[in-house]
Amino acid sequence: MVPAADAGTGRWSRAVVEAADPEAVRAGLRVAGAGWAADRLTQALGEPLRCRPRVTASTVGHLVRAGLLVYLGGEAAFPDVRPDQVNTLARRRDLPVLLDRHVPLGPDQAAVRLGVRRADFDQVVRLGWVTPTSSVDIDYKRQGGITTVPLYSAEDVALLPVTRPSVDWRAVRAVSAGRRSPLAALTPVVPGQDRVLLAEVARMTRVGRAAVVNWRRRHADFPDPAVGTDMHPQLDRAAVVAWLLAHDKIGVPVAMPAASLVVHGGAGRPASRFRLDDPHLDLADDAGEQDELSGWFTDAEADELAALAAGTFGASVGRLTAPGTAPLAVLGEVRVIERFRSGSGGLRLTLAWPAGLRGTAASGPAGGVVRHGIAYAGPGEGCVCRRHDCGGVVPVSWCQEHGDAVEPVLEWHPEGGIRCTLLSLGRLAGGPVRGSAG
Repeated sequence: MVPAADAGTGRWSRAVVEAADPEAVRAGLRVAGAGWAADRLTQALGEPLRCRPRVTASTVGHLVRAGLLVYLGGEAAFPDVRPDQVNTLARRRDLPVLLDRHVPLGPDQAAVRLGVRRADFDQVVRLGWVTPTSSVDIDYKRQGGITTVPLYSAEDVALLPVTRPSVDWRAVRAVSAGRRSPLAALTPVVPGQDRVLLAEVARMTRVGRAAVVNWRRRHADFPDPAVGTDMHPQLDRAAVVAWLLAHDKIGVPVAMPAASLVVHGGAGRPASRFRLDDPHLDLADDAGEQDELSGWFTDAEADELAALAAGTFGASVGRLTAPGTAPLAVLGEVRVIERFRSGSGGLRLTLAWPAGLRGTAASGPAGGVVRHGIAYAGPGEGCVCRRHDCGGVVPVSWCQEHGDAVEPVLEWHPEGGIRCTLLSLGRLAGGPVRGSAG
């Protein structure tokens, strides 16, 4: 901001002073406290802060030490910084990654980052899955004086659902307050003997065991076995995780996976859109059973969704976009069957609907179920209606067999639903297709 002195020690010539940009100097002199900076970065993370602790003033100190912000004075642990630099950092898309990489977490913060209760995180520490990287002394004054609090790597904590795939983390996150942790029954790892088999490495990376065997053969830097045989090696878990991260085989989860949900609550009511975190979709194989969808909601969204589904015929799903499945929709009878508040304070809702009403969602933003009609009098060669693999048709107005001039008898069913799939399989097998003729 200020050029070097050119007229002696601490002295500047008039020409140099007049050439300086006064606005830039004034902007550089503006100072923001660590508390303001923490609030600004928390705001940038977005709401709700699901599995992400609020940014604290001490976090700002870690960001200064990491070189991401410039120290302008004040206490080193809670420094004053430049507001323009804070705003620039808040606009970075990799802000969550930077926080995980440079800011350690206390036990309570680590529990939030993992999405579990503090008691469950204490079990994680007992098991030896994470160890402190440093500590900090905090003066609680009236609550007992100075206390040494261990700090943990945020990356190590966030990676636990990836590096410990045998644990049902959804169940751990859903344990209610006062209940015993599912982790309490597990045996701690022996220090220096945390081993992993090739099959578990495959589960970490969501590939087949053969792919891991191929990595081991092709990459000279793949970790050597700690014990075991060449066919069934046991590898050091920490070394494997470091290798997988270095080769982009796994990544640090920056947030829970999310799904988007468009719900219609009845005639004349506008569609409502929801985001649910950590979605779990259980689709039935029989039309007589029910599908279930669960996920974490804010309290306000949970109340709104419950009100939409409280009508006589329930709600309908216009469009559900969830990881691992194509967009689907539900004709109606969607109900809220469970409302669960976990020990970590999150609210998890479970929705259910008859599986026979499920189908493929229309391409528009409001969605809606795409349906096919099975003609009881099969379409002739002159039929111009759109045909589908299941034998169904979607009539066009000028079709002489199914258009506006006739009243065809059709059995309608959702595209991509159970009925549609069974009809398609029957046609591929060459067997009779119930509900169609000719």
